[in-house]
Amino acid sequence: MERRRVVLENNIFIVLSIFLVGGSFGMILFKETLFSAFSFLIAMLALAGVFALLNNSFLFLAQIMVSVGAVVVLGLMVIITLNRQGKNLPQEEHKIGWIFLSTILVLPFSILLYKALMTLNLTFEETQEGFGALKMMGEVLFKNWVLPFEAISVLLLSAMVGAITIARKDENLKKESR
Repeated sequence: MERRRVVLENNIFIVLSIFLVGGSFGMILFKETLFSAFSFLIAMLALAGVFALLNNSFLFLAQIMVSVGAVVVLGLMVIITLNRQGKNLPQEEHKIGWIFLSTILVLPFSILLYKALMTLNLTFEETQEGFGALKMMGEVLFKNWVLPFEAISVLLLSAMVGAITIARKDENLKKESR
């Protein structure tokens, strides 16, 4: 019975990894910003699934609420509001080549880092009961860190409003020059 559970967890992890890598590549390769944003959404949902697979309910819910619920939705709103055309994007003829070259250059260092980490004898202490649970994280976040939490949310909102305002000014200037 335990072996079946491990096989199922491994299969779920492989599927989530495929979605994560596919979404990441889609983010880079799509020319349309809307498709890139949807690829980012797929990657963030897959990452949330990995957190759920690791039984980390706080990171799972934070990933869903913050990355998917806030960043992707606000990003999609800005993309749709700005309505940028593909013809205005820079021409990148050798984009795939640069991605492939950078992957080849980073791969030996990644393998070296992986081998170094595998030779370490890491042991972890057992965590206390309830450590990382939603109740404990919520208490810490909203008792000790409520002001920085709200300051960051106001900062992100003002950045989005500023980006929309700047883009609208740019469109209005183009219309007036015609």
